[in-house]
Parts: sequence; C-alpha cells; structure tokens
Amino acid sequence: MSDVAPHDLREARLTRPDGRIVAWTESGVLDGRPLLRIPGTPGSRHAVRVDQAAWIERRLRVVTTERPGFGASTRLPGRGFLEPADDIAAILDELRIERLPVYAGSGGAPHLLALAARHPDRVAAATIVVGAAPNIDLEADRMIGLNAEGYRLARRGDRDGMTALLEPVREALLADPMASFRETMATAPPADQEIMGDPVWQQSLVRGIRESLRLGVEGWVDESMLLFSGWADLDLSQVRASLTWWHGNRDRNAPLSAVQRLLARVPHARLIVWQDAGHLTAYLKEPEILDELLGRA
Repeated sequence: MSDVAPHDLREARLTRPDGRIVAWTESGVLDGRPLLRIPGTPGSRHAVRVDQAAWIERRLRVVTTERPGFGASTRLPGRGFLEPADDIAAILDELRIERLPVYAGSGGAPHLLALAARHPDRVAAATIVVGAAPNIDLEADRMIGLNAEGYRLARRGDRDGMTALLEPVREALLADPMASFRETMATAPPADQEIMGDPVWQQSLVRGIRESLRLGVEGWVDESMLLFSGWADLDLSQVRASLTWWHGNRDRNAPLSAVQRLLARVPHARLIVWQDAGHLTAYLKEPEILDELLGRA
C-alpha cells in the first residue's frame, strides 16, 4: 500500500440527553469553511479521504459524522432516519455552526434528506453521490448479491436473517478488509474494480470500515433494515435545500432507476448521471462535486 498519510483528524464526541454518545471528526483545514459529510453504510467518522488535496485547496473544514451503532456512537435500537438528523443538529450546535453545505454518499443519502427535511435552516445546499433509494423487486435482482439478499430479508422483516447475513461479512471485513470488500463487490462494474486497485483509496476504506464495525454488527443490521424498508417516515416534500444527486448508470449497489423515481418526489433536485460508472466513481470526481456544491451554497 501507499505510504500517503491522512491529515490530522480532530476527534470529538457529545453526550445526548438520552445518555448516548455521538461522535464525529474534523479534517482538512481545521480553521477553514465548514462542510458536513455524512458517510455511507457501514460508515464511521473515520471514513475520510487519505488524499485530502481537494479539501485543502478549497480550505474546507470537513466535519464527518457517524450514526448510532457505528464506531464510537452508541446504538439506538428502533431508530429511524430522523434521530440521526437530530444528532447532527446537536453536533452543529456544539460547533456553533448555523448553516453549511452538506454532502452524503450511498447509505448516507436518506440521512441527509432527513436532515434537510427536519432541520431545513441548517442545510445551505445538499449533494448526494451514488445514494441509496427505495427499491422494488426488479431492481433488487440487479444489485450485488449482499444488497439483493439484504433487500429480501428487510422486506420480510427478518432481522434475525439480516444478522446472520451480515455477521460473517463483518468478521471477514475486520480480518481482511480489502479481500472481503473485493469479494462483496465481485459483480460490480469494471469502473469500480479499477478504483478498488488504488492503494490510497484502499487506505481510506480500511480505516473507515475497521472503525465502523469494531463494536459489533447491530448498528449495521439496524441501518440495513432501514435502508430497504424504513422510508415511510421520511417526508421528502419538506426538503427545501437545492439538491444535486450524482449517480453512475452502472451502479449495482444502488440502481439508477430507484434514484430517478425518488427524485421525482424531491423539490429542487437535479440528477447528474456519470456514464459507464459504478458505485465508487465519486472518489475520482471530488473536485468537480465540491465545486458544484460550494457554488450553490
């Protein structure tokens, strides 16, 4: 692997009124312009780029959150998308940040939408890359195997089955993150396979995955059940911020057709489709994504 080192991470945590710990990091330029990042699934506050040149060039103070049950953040059984949105608002209060641009990826998508709907004054502009959206059966058949099976289990309400599916994957990811991730993504398109060969990208993945799953599988199970069957409580009509959604037309983790159906319900939304691109393409597009977001914020 490359010996590229990440810039300093500033660790922080907050105790919520119910006694839970919520944790986050700050990176990039720590006295720069704030930007909030909501990571994918399974994600943690350590899911940050090793190569932070795009952040540093734009003097961005990047706040990366994590959700209940991942990393250092206490699990919240029965939670939906709204409770993490309230946690993020509390983090912004702690940081004395009133309003800022927000950027989410993959399983972070509904959590950004929940933040924008529930706390509209906090979101200056929103960007989602390769985000999750509610699927139908036909779309599930086109997803990678782990997501397809997770969809079927969630639709049946089979939490025990989801746990049995994800626990051995968690163990394999902790033992050898890259080998296990490659196996999980074996049917992903060539664009994703190429990015998985990048040693700097690999460092980012390994660090984020190991932190997100180190305390157990339950947070991942909670979120997986939600992503496939928990959208009913999310009122997309309340999303007021401008939203740009970037997606690959060959994404097998989150089918494009599901995204198109979702965005028909979101005001002020714009979809940009990368051709011949998969779920990891955003890694190569960071400067373009940031400039478009900051231009709207």
